[in-house]
Amino acid sequence: MDYKKSNAPTNTVTRDIMNLCKDTGNIYETIAIIGKRANQISMEIKQELSKKLQEFASSTDNLDEVFENREQIEISRFYERLPKPSLIATQEFIEGKVYYRNPAAETTIED
Repeated sequence: MDYKKSNAPTNTVTRDIMNLCKDTGNIYETIAIIGKRANQISMEIKQELSKKLQEFASSTDNLDEVFENREQIEISRFYERLPKPSLIATQEFIEGKVYYRNPAAETTIED
């Protein structure tokens, strides 16, 4: 997913708990779903950022030499300005973009 185009807020928003748990009927289940999705988003963003910053990695590890690269700084600042993964996950849940299921709640009929 393209998180750059997400319409999630960049700061904390107060939410009505009853509106969040209307789909699942349980606020704890809702929070678990949002938390797992936030972890997935966080890992995706971290991998993408690492891949982009790896281009700037130098092969020499010298503590005396510190190279400041404007492009690297701009990439880091861009990712710092993105909404937090928990806010993106909450917005996706509200918009119905998160697929979830509860295997414990599903019952199978045995013949």
